[in-house]
Amino acid sequence: MIKFNEQEKLDSVNGALALRKQIEEIVDKICKEGYTNICWMGIGGTWASSMQASVHMKEFSEIETWAENAAEYLTTGNKRIKKGTVVVTSSVTGSTEEVVKAIKKAQEAGAIVIGFIDVETTELAQMVDYEIAYKQNEQLKFFMVADRFMFNNGEFADYEDMYAEFDQYLAQALVDVEKKADAFAQEFAKKHCDDELHYFVGAGNQWGATYSYAMCYWEEQLWIKTKSISSPEFFHGMFEIITKHTPVTIYIGEDKQRPLSERVANFIPRICANYTIIDTKDYELKGISEKYRGHISHHVSHAVNNRIDVHMEIETRHPMEIRRYYRKLSY
Repeated sequence: MIKFNEQEKLDSVNGALALRKQIEEIVDKICKEGYTNICWMGIGGTWASSMQASVHMKEFSEIETWAENAAEYLTTGNKRIKKGTVVVTSSVTGSTEEVVKAIKKAQEAGAIVIGFIDVETTELAQMVDYEIAYKQNEQLKFFMVADRFMFNNGEFADYEDMYAEFDQYLAQALVDVEKKADAFAQEFAKKHCDDELHYFVGAGNQWGATYSYAMCYWEEQLWIKTKSISSPEFFHGMFEIITKHTPVTIYIGEDKQRPLSERVANFIPRICANYTIIDTKDYELKGISEKYRGHISHHVSHAVNNRIDVHMEIETRHPMEIRRYYRKLSY
């Protein structure tokens, strides 16, 4: 397989899972001292991960929680962010302007901040109350925080059993997904590398990933125009412009919102002959119990997308590291 380092991928996921003890110590301390709500703060891809964490908690928990766009918070504010609020954020560079300013504002309002900042020497890493530096696996890190809060709130009795399975099997399961998806991804890339516009549809913990994939990968990195739409909103406008030839990709996960995407998948053949369905149920995930698959279905679609990216890069002859404007111009 092209651009595929199996050991590196195994080490990456297992290394993220190994952060759980550190995460537990932080969350347990906060729970002992007391908190009122949880805000997932980000912009761009981090806001997408925040949406995923928020919908994950909404399915399982009574804890007040939401995803906050950093730029919107700077302009509109949010009275719910105050003393007792736990803000969780993440940054690869630790220098994203909107996030740095938003975290300052949240702390001034009395919030406690947990930050996954890859570069521990940056201003943002020094600002947050609790900092963990580890590259990649943002959604996994966020979900470990969410799951520990829910466990401490008496809402996640399977916490230890689930993570025992993840510690043993998740990394290899995701590697196996990439291996199985590679041939499909190659054909997908050949078919869609010249798309003028591609539509992506998803729901639940897949929605943030769907939005991020369309925006951060196809638009920012491949320079292909996209539109992302949540499955429940598909039938309220967007489906009127779908024709036989319109490229549409539908992600179907295994959380509570699966039926919303299944509805789109069941309908789409009636109006479109250029659709693709990526269903996480098509992948084995050896060692992972059925009841835990919904917690990680977004990781499965991400693994599939990893292989699509590799082949899109080849077919478009466009290295994904290139940017026209992002961090090239002042804005």
